[in-house]
Amino acid sequence: MKRPVVDQESCISCGLCISTCPEVFRFNSSGKAECFDPSGAPEKDIQQAIDGCPVQCISWE
Repeated sequence: MKRPVVDQESCISCGLCISTCPEVFRFNSSGKAECFDPSGAPEKDIQQAIDGCPVQCISWE
């Protein structure tokens, strides 16, 4: 199963992925986005969050 991964180094904490797909993404204790539930939303919704990321720091693994 593919799972989305956030590159913590590149994340600018804009929150777009979280507002797009809150069932999958959240801020971690460092204030960076993280994937906490890779099966929390349909793949197309997760892909929308990936495509919307302004610094392209989310990818499929």
